[in-house]
Amino acid sequence: MTEPTGALQLRLVVHAEDLDAAVAFFRDALGLPAELDLTTPGDGEDARVVVLDAGRATLELVNTPQRSLIDSLEVGRDVSREIRVALEVDDAAGATARAVAAGAEEVAPPTTTPWGSLNARLEGPAGLQLTLFQQVEPE
Repeated sequence: MTEPTGALQLRLVVHAEDLDAAVAFFRDALGLPAELDLTTPGDGEDARVVVLDAGRATLELVNTPQRSLIDSLEVGRDVSREIRVALEVDDAAGATARAVAAGAEEVAPPTTTPWGSLNARLEGPAGLQLTLFQQVEPE
């Protein structure tokens, strides 16, 4: 019996009613390059998938008190849903401005956290709540 080697990739699959708008937001406003853009002809509307490269992926699991703490520090109140996507960026303020210009709703501006990061909270397309974070001090 061989030992499990672990996952090779974390892929978050998100349904978007307006796929073109979601792709434009994440690819163009946030700079995630397309790895795959595949259309499969269908009986009516074609099926389409776009896979965007978001760099290194991690799975961050938090309990309820940690979720509340993060919300308190980033936003000032509980706003998180069961899933929130966090993207590390080089410039949290610039990325937030580009995201808002591309249609995201700013929930909270870039805010310094006790973990040495600058975090902004947004409501993005396809019903995704986003944190854009810039690590300014070592974790």
